[in-house]
Amino acid sequence: MARFTKGGDRDLPGMNTGSMSDIVFILLFFFMVISTMRESTLMVKVTVPQASEIQKLEKKSLASNIYIGEPMDAKYGTGSRIQLNDQFSEVSDIVAFVESERAARNEADRPLITTTLKCDKETRMGDVTDVKQELRKAGALRIMYAASRRVKDTY
Repeated sequence: MARFTKGGDRDLPGMNTGSMSDIVFILLFFFMVISTMRESTLMVKVTVPQASEIQKLEKKSLASNIYIGEPMDAKYGTGSRIQLNDQFSEVSDIVAFVESERAARNEADRPLITTTLKCDKETRMGDVTDVKQELRKAGALRIMYAASRRVKDTY
């Protein structure tokens, strides 16, 4: 008869970590693909006003943003400033900005470009009107004002 003995000092085999690097790189690649980068660094304070009727933009990729508000850094002044992309600009620069945005888009999408005005709620309406007049000169007639949803009053 055969004799069976237990091996008392047997260790469990170590965990195979060969495929762990593959999993890490797959996760890294996945998050890189689904994440989006911020298009521009905000240099003005923008607290958008509240509105009761809000519609979402159909294609955000066809929106050009113009920011109007007080600069975050005091060295740029205390009055309202206009930010186009990542720099402060004057009202006269808006026509060139609109034309450069059109040139960067596909020809079929150019009539669908919407200019979004993201204005601080403390911005004077005269500054907004000046921007709108320049947009009219540039032929950018699709304008959207950014706003947040109004919290319903409870009585």
